[in-house]
Amino acid sequence: MMTLYSGTTCPFSHRCRIVLHEKQTDFKVIDVDLLASPVDIAVVNPYQRVPVLAERGLVLYEPNIINEYIEERFPQPQLMPLDPQTRARARQLLSTVEQELYSHAHALEKNLKSAESARAQVRDRLVELSGMFAKQKYMLGDAFSMVDVALAPLLWRLDHYGIDLPKKIVEPLLSYAQRLFSRQSFIEALTPTEKLMRR
Repeated sequence: MMTLYSGTTCPFSHRCRIVLHEKQTDFKVIDVDLLASPVDIAVVNPYQRVPVLAERGLVLYEPNIINEYIEERFPQPQLMPLDPQTRARARQLLSTVEQELYSHAHALEKNLKSAESARAQVRDRLVELSGMFAKQKYMLGDAFSMVDVALAPLLWRLDHYGIDLPKKIVEPLLSYAQRLFSRQSFIEALTPTEKLMRR
């Protein structure tokens, strides 16, 4: 059985929980409080952060690597495209999401001095992305994919991070977000603390 060491408010852990629920496989989630027990997590992750996935002697600790492993172990329902070009495009988009959106997560989570700049950069990038959802249901078209999994926790936390989007301009993005939030896997993956993050 897979064991996921997960932060109860960690957007990276949230991504892995969504994938595990999508796959409907047997798994166990162990909530980790990094403030209370960083030494414990250091035993399995030298970077002392979550998420960490453990299964039969294998230990993984980067969310995209964890999710790709889960995808390969349990290919149905399919979250990565089968054809090489679309799969490469998905990986490129995952990298873009990391570099342009999640690179600001630490500043937003800790409300650092750079948080205001981070809010503006995330807001501006999401405004740019919004138009694509007027033409398609998900990031890669009509099929829910790993790229949507990556975006969902960030979109859920917009209120929590203090990111105000211009509602009329981003209506397609907000409709897309509601599609993500209504998925059973997303609902089941929410921790009690995460449920309180939206107004």
